[in-house]
Amino acid sequence: FPPAVFPLSCAVQHYSWGKVGLESEVAKLVASGDPLVQIQPDQPYAELWMGAHPRGDALIRDNRIPQKTLGQWIADNPACLGAKVKDAFQGQLPFLFKVLSVNTALSVQAHPNKELAAKLHAQFPEHYPDANHKPELAIALTPFEGMCGFRPVEEIVSFLQNVPELRALIGEVAAEQLERSGSDDPRGGSAALRVCFTRLMKSEKKFFVDQLNMLVKRISQEAAEGKDTSGSNGDLLLRLHAQYPGDIGCFTIYFLNLVRLEPGEAMFLGANEPHAYLHGDCVEIMACSDNTVRAGLTPKFIDVLTLCEMLNYTPAPSSSKIFPAAQSQLDPHVYLYDPPVPDFTTMRIEIPASIKLYLISAMDSASILLVIQGTAVGTSTAAASEMSLHRGSVLFISANESISLHLSSPDGMLLFRACCLL
Repeated sequence: FPPAVFPLSCAVQHYSWGKVGLESEVAKLVASGDPLVQIQPDQPYAELWMGAHPRGDALIRDNRIPQKTLGQWIADNPACLGAKVKDAFQGQLPFLFKVLSVNTALSVQAHPNKELAAKLHAQFPEHYPDANHKPELAIALTPFEGMCGFRPVEEIVSFLQNVPELRALIGEVAAEQLERSGSDDPRGGSAALRVCFTRLMKSEKKFFVDQLNMLVKRISQEAAEGKDTSGSNGDLLLRLHAQYPGDIGCFTIYFLNLVRLEPGEAMFLGANEPHAYLHGDCVEIMACSDNTVRAGLTPKFIDVLTLCEMLNYTPAPSSSKIFPAAQSQLDPHVYLYDPPVPDFTTMRIEIPASIKLYLISAMDSASILLVIQGTAVGTSTAAASEMSLHRGSVLFISANESISLHLSSPDGMLLFRACCLL
């Protein structure tokens, strides 16, 4: 039998928003995963892609395996996915696992549901490269912040009253409509919110740049005088404007929740949920797709009409955006993040130093294991030989295979395991 458990060497994406050199968690993981890699001190290391996506197919680090990449290996050995996964996802690995290191904000974006993805891909394949949906789950590795989902209406109304430049862009009629939509009429609130947000995003470029400059000037002066600018979300405004001057996305801070995650906390982004990651490091797991509808904080192609049409305009407090992990009933060291989509589940595995032998259990799904901290020697009947595991190691584990970890680190281990539990 060919080995069914093997180490991977994963693709790095150097997007401009990434943290630079060894500031980046991605770079640190890559450097400790493979000591031969040279980290460029002035280059951004934004994303590590662990999976079989054609734009970043992982290389197999086992010279006994004839296939060079994970994608080729799965195509030749589809049973490795597990029977249910193989049938449900047409012989493809259904998820892409990533590490992100965010230095400057990512674009204000949302991901389409399957129906819209198919339509966009058929109409504009150059901008929407596949026909799949792209739900995502981000789990913080370091303190992480992002914007996610629409704020409660009363928070947005408060900004409309404190930020005249925002009110000017939206217009008096739409602003008053939102102010009048009480909490007793949620559908009216969502409808009014849609009108306000669409008016903002479709405002004339020259007009919004003038209003933005006025706002930034006013907030800068107030901050210099030591005034409290929180009623205008001043700190975040100045930060985003410094990163993307003159960008309409700067105004989205008045509509979207600011969500702060501590390490181990997560947020789930379903279809049509507006979001923008702002800063920090996280592991992210998503359906295997690259479809993104963007509308600001980006030099890339933006599609404001599609975005405004597709968004979920249900207001909710930022606390509701934190996605809980459940401790496993079977193993107290495993915390399960199981979002309401079939494509993926993630486990956080925390092994204390007192444990010297730990079993990564078999499951009826292929999985990818990432070591964040700790060292161990892994043995498996499905692996060709012992595997040395340390920070930055990534392993592919075929369905129904297990690994015994012989731990050698004084601090225990922290691992993440991405899989598909149908």
